[in-house]
Order: sequence, then structure tokens, then C-alpha cells
Amino acid sequence: MGTEGTKLKVIITGATGMVGEGVLFECLEHPAIEQVLIVNRKHYDAKHPKLKECIVPDFLNLDAVTSQLTGYDACFYCAGVSSSGMNESDYNHIIYDITVHFADKLASLNPPMIFNYVSGALTDSSEKGRIMWARVKGKTENALFRSAFKKVYIFRPGFMKPTPGQQNIKSYYKIIGSLYPLMRLLLPNQVSTMGDVGLAMINSVLKGYPKQVLEIKDINSLAKA
Repeated sequence: MGTEGTKLKVIITGATGMVGEGVLFECLEHPAIEQVLIVNRKHYDAKHPKLKECIVPDFLNLDAVTSQLTGYDACFYCAGVSSSGMNESDYNHIIYDITVHFADKLASLNPPMIFNYVSGALTDSSEKGRIMWARVKGKTENALFRSAFKKVYIFRPGFMKPTPGQQNIKSYYKIIGSLYPLMRLLLPNQVSTMGDVGLAMINSVLKGYPKQVLEIKDINSLAKA
């Protein structure tokens, strides 16, 4: 897909979290994005000519909003939770059940759609490792690859420096963020900015990428494509 003259309509989930908010910022600023629909459980307080919002209290019950989810070119699925303190059943429900249900509904409504899923570095594609969150994320990735989308890209970021102006930032990210220039110098393939992640997602739709699983190095490379 060429970039010149291309205008995209995209759906973003998780805008009330750090990754989704950062991706939203990039989409609102990018000239190739003409419309952004954020799908949230709760309201995200922002106004922009490109921006629409769809409140969905239960992502497993989408029948009432199917018309609002139709007619889009891409979905940047950034919703998720930390596994800290969660048992595997509850974590699996949020990360696997809800994600795959939402993705299957979108695929039925928008077959030509490109679906980008934010996973994480060290995700376990074998689904058999000892680390619970990595198994569940791997299971989710594998299910998405079996979906009916035109293309699925899996993004596995590590540490991400927030974009200036972001509100939904965990406190420890603010602390570690001051070390970002040194981290980028010493560990260039282990860190990204939220801007890198957002641009890489947009470029995956505009330009494509030879890999469907994008590790940190791939994300940073695609951001500059």
C-alpha cells in the first residue's frame, strides 16, 4: 500500500492507558489518518476534529455498537492489564477471551482490516513456558494469527518513553523516563518512545513490514520507515 494520498480510518482500544494514549497522540497528528475511533469502557477526555469515541462497558457484548465499528482500515489494540496479583484464569479472561472476541467481531465487520496487537517483549509463543503472563500473551497472539483479518501484526515493546502531554503514565515510568537518553545510548534495541510505537503501527498499515511479530528493534526500524 502506498503512502501518498492514503487516508486511513483507525480504531484504537486502551486510550485510557499509557500505550493506547501514546498511539492515539501519533494518530491524531499523522496526515494519513483521517479518523480515529477510540473504543473504551470509560470516557477519555479529549477533543479533536479526527476523534470519535465509542463507550463499550462490556467488550464481550458488542451487538449494540456494530454499526460504529464498521468501515475502518485498521485496529490498534492497546488495551490490557498487568498480570501483577492476578491468577491465570482472570488474566486469561481479560487478555485472551476479551481480545479474541473483539478481534473476531471486527474481522467479521471489516474483512480488509489490518489488526495490530500490543503484546510484550519475552512473550511465549509456545504457550508452555513457566511465566504465566507470557503464556497467555502467546496464546492470544497465536489466536489472532488464525483470525480472518487481511493482516495481523504483533507488537512486542519493552520500555517506552511517554510522549509529552500524556496523562495516563505509571509513576515508575516517570522515574525511569529520566534515564531514557542513557538507556537509548547503551541499549538501543531494548527501548522505544511511545512516538516510535505509534508511528510503527501507522507505518505497518501504510507500508507493511516483512515480519508479523515485531520485537523492539523492528518497532524502532519501522517507525523510521
